Amino acid sequence: MLSLVVTGVVLLASGKNPVEPFQLMFEQIGYSDQQVLIINQAGVYYLAALAVAVGFRMNLFNIGVDGQYRLAACVTAIAGFHLALPQVLQIPVLLIIAMLTGALWAGVAGVLKVTRGVSEVVATIMLNSIATALIVWLCLTDNFGVPVGNNQTTGAMDKAGWFPGIGMGDAGEIYGFVFVAVLAGVVYWLVLNRTRFGFDLRASGASEEAAAASGVSAKRMTLTAMLLSGAVAGLAGLPILLGDTHTYSQSFPSGLGFTGITIALLGRNNPLGIAAASLLIAFLDKASSVLDYNGYEKEIATIMQGIIVIAVVVSYEQVRLWGLRRQQRRVGLELAAAAAAATPSTEVKKEAAAR
Repeated sequence: MLSLVVTGVVLLASGKNPVEPFQLMFEQIGYSDQQVLIINQAGVYYLAALAVAVGFRMNLFNIGVDGQYRLAACVTAIAGFHLALPQVLQIPVLLIIAMLTGALWAGVAGVLKVTRGVSEVVATIMLNSIATALIVWLCLTDNFGVPVGNNQTTGAMDKAGWFPGIGMGDAGEIYGFVFVAVLAGVVYWLVLNRTRFGFDLRASGASEEAAAASGVSAKRMTLTAMLLSGAVAGLAGLPILLGDTHTYSQSFPSGLGFTGITIALLGRNNPLGIAAASLLIAFLDKASSVLDYNGYEKEIATIMQGIIVIAVVVSYEQVRLWGLRRQQRRVGLELAAAAAAATPSTEVKKEAAAR
């Protein structure tokens, strides 16, 4: 609601109708082709946000998801172009390649952190730039690049590696990889909340000292969390690669990792919360395209996203502080009650001693 009000004020200040853009965007929900686009985009965002959330649960800020998924998609596309296995083998092999590439790239930052104390934020930012340069090198014609017109690609992947989708007639096709994203969310919840490893991961993120006291190696958990985060990040580009483009090129979507950070924050690292946030951001992205055709800037949706993130982060912090103060008051009352209960017995002992 706050984002709608603030965005409306901005529109009003610029001399435009403060209501019509929202009406145009909400009307898009009723169109089946837009529904398919939103679901597909939400699936991509969901995987990127899960990758970020894995790091967050360990108190790690993996900003390198963007470089990890792009490099993984590029390497997977190259492998898919050169491999021609049966489909039952080709797709699992490509999934493993993507996850290994993402994990290895994130693992560089993990190793630097546990061995040299390098901040994962700085390391992953630098690795994003290095990944971009490495992708350009891989796509050179002298290496693995295949020119297609004015575009440099990795070549069309063998059809055995195309992930089947669900046809929706004229509305398009829902990526089959959306169901892999759902499965990843289920696995994420089970591992973090129903296994000893998940408990150790959350405990290490909450307090490394307390985890170490219980026999958990904080350095090992840090490296493991970065590897897992990178592995999930490696899957983030596959819905588009295996379900749509079937090649990696200069026009392959970028920036999904940074959107994943936004969604993980909105969803509070909860798989259901992340799913809801993914659908919201995907809706704003896809529905905003109609604004360009009606005299409004589509950046209105970006303003809304920013306001939503700020409002949610501030409200989360206020709730956290309120809970902390409430806990402190409760502890204070319990201590006062315990002291009051101990006072009579102390006085009795003093009287007995005086006699």
